[in-house]
Amino acid sequence: MAPSTNVARARLPSLAAAFGGGGVIGVLGGLIGLGGAEFRLPLLISGFRFAALEAVILNKAMSLVVVASALPFRMTTVPLSDIAGHWSIIVNLLAGSLAGAWFGAGWATRLKSETLYRVIAALLVAIAGVLMLGHDTEAAGRSLIDGQLQAVAGVVAGFGIGVVASLMGVAGGELLIPTIILLFGADVKLAGSLSLAISLPTMIVGFARYSRDQTFAVIGRNRTFLLVMAAGSIVGAFIGAQLIGVIPSTILLPVLALILIVSAVKIWGHK
Repeated sequence: MAPSTNVARARLPSLAAAFGGGGVIGVLGGLIGLGGAEFRLPLLISGFRFAALEAVILNKAMSLVVVASALPFRMTTVPLSDIAGHWSIIVNLLAGSLAGAWFGAGWATRLKSETLYRVIAALLVAIAGVLMLGHDTEAAGRSLIDGQLQAVAGVVAGFGIGVVASLMGVAGGELLIPTIILLFGADVKLAGSLSLAISLPTMIVGFARYSRDQTFAVIGRNRTFLLVMAAGSIVGAFIGAQLIGVIPSTILLPVLALILIVSAVKIWGHK
C-alpha cells in the first residue's frame, strides 16, 4: 500500500499545477474573449516539458474541450438564430480552414522538432502582433471588399488560419475574429460566436489528421493531466470573461503580447 500511496502523492503537485496553469491561461484568454490556447502552448513546452508535437496535440485536445464548452455559453449573448443567419460567412471560411487544418497537421508531423519549435515561435510573435494591431478593430459594420473577391479572400484567409490552428493546436479565434470583422463587417460579439462555429469543425479535422501519427498516443498517456488542465482553462476563461473591462485594453494587450514574445524567445532555442 505504501508505494502506491507515494505514487499518488507524487502526482498531486503535477495535477494541481495543471489545473492552476490552465486556470491562469484561461483567465488571460477570457480577458480578451479567447480560449487561451496561444498562451497554453508555451506552458506545455517550457513549463511541463512536452516535446513540440506532443504539446501541439495536447493543446489541440484541450482547445476542443474549451471551445465545445464555450459555444453553448455564448448562446445567451448571441442567439443561435443570429449565428445561423450568417451561415454564408461560416461556409466561406470553412471552405479554406478545413483544408488548411488537414494540411497544417500533416506538415507538423513531418517537421523536425527543432524546426517545429521555430515555426511555433514565429507564429507566437505574429499572434502578438495581431493582438496589438487587430484585436480592437473598429471596422464592424463595413467590409473591406465584397462580391466574388470577398469569397476568394475568405477561402484564402480560412486556409491560412486552418494551417496556423493545426500547427499550434489552437482554436484560431485570435485570427478568425479580426478576419470576420474586417472582411465581413460583423460586430465583435457576433464575430466571436462565428469564430467558435468555424473553429470547432476546423479543429476536429486537424485532430483527425493528428490521430494518424504515432505521437497521438501522448493523449492516452496523459489523459488525466489533459482533463484537469482543460477544466482549469474553462474555469479560468469564465473568470476572465467576468473581468473584461476591469483592465484597460491599452494596458492588457501590450502585456499579453509581451508574454507571447517572451515565450517565443524561449521556444525558439528549445531543445
